[in-house]
Amino acid sequence: MTRFAFNIKTRSGQRVDNICIMAGNRQDAERRLRQMYHHCVIVSCNSEAVRCSEPLDFQSALGIGNDPVTIPALARSMLRNKPGAH
Repeated sequence: MTRFAFNIKTRSGQRVDNICIMAGNRQDAERRLRQMYHHCVIVSCNSEAVRCSEPLDFQSALGIGNDPVTIPALARSMLRNKPGAH
């Protein structure tokens, strides 16, 4: 995949910089850009190859592992002293 960064001028004349679109090629990126900004004029376009990394592991991202769950002391004391729990 390639990241395309467009600087454009809208049909009303407003300048919009650094619109990033991920696409396989520039034609696809421009098509997506023109779906959002009808009749815009592309002032410049920069591209940067982006490598796809391995799939995200949600458990490791959230800090959830196979280790036993530990509850901080404050939370333990709140649970232990909860009224009406008996």
